[in-house]
Amino acid sequence: MEFKKLIFVTKFEELCFDALRSLLNLRQAALNHVVFLNVIEREKVAKYRGTGIIKDEEIRLRERANIRFIDWAETLFEQGMEVGVYISVGRVVPESIKAAEKEQADLIVIGRSHKGVLEYLYSGSDVIEIVRRARVPVMILKHSENETHHFDEPFTRPLLAMDWSSASLRAVGYLKNLHAVLEKIDLVHVVPEKDLKGTSSMDIQKTRKEIRKRLDEICDDFASSGTSARSHVFIGEAETELERAARECRSSLIVLGSSTRSAWLERWIGSTPRRIAEKSPYPTLLIPPATA
Repeated sequence: MEFKKLIFVTKFEELCFDALRSLLNLRQAALNHVVFLNVIEREKVAKYRGTGIIKDEEIRLRERANIRFIDWAETLFEQGMEVGVYISVGRVVPESIKAAEKEQADLIVIGRSHKGVLEYLYSGSDVIEIVRRARVPVMILKHSENETHHFDEPFTRPLLAMDWSSASLRAVGYLKNLHAVLEKIDLVHVVPEKDLKGTSSMDIQKTRKEIRKRLDEICDDFASSGTSARSHVFIGEAETELERAARECRSSLIVLGSSTRSAWLERWIGSTPRRIAEKSPYPTLLIPPATA
């Protein structure tokens, strides 16, 4: 489980080359191939339908993207990396999945969706739909709209939300292979208040110690590969406590196992991974469960 090849999905205004540059320390682990993907949404050329210039507009948008990618590729070539390019007309979700499968990519990188609430409820989030359909991890990079585009290296200090699901156990495997990049890792398990056993202080502390012991075993596993790791137990609502943990630990990335909910439930009920991916200011890496 290594990140050797990634698909970088960009609309340019959301993800610039600075965002990709923040991931290039993955070369110290295994990364050696980047595939750029720009999807020209049909709505951008549909307004010209019937005017006789729709093909000209498509060519203009393709060449505009191509010029940007040539410039980016030259920088990566100089560093000895392989580069691929896809520029297509269609919709982001199917084109991203198709490119990832064709290229046998190990990671999909995309920017956060900026859809409104009603638009999201009826059409869904491109990010979450990609996560739901992808067979590989999906990374959501983010930047503050009130600041210039700036991205730190997200894989230096990740926080792993640990719940012992198959997806979170896969995340351990991915992160262990990044020991050359990691400065430290924090493992966090959030216990809902309703799940605390007993009503006495002794019973509650027993629950904490049992969870801490399981987390410490994984920390020891990281330590054996040369990565400093620390375990934490938080009590409360998962999304709120993971944000709190990320602030306290000065984390650069939140890593979670992705939801296996159906598309309908994901859209109308939601999940912690979805809410973190959509709302958190932290870059987010979502790991899917293993496929059969």
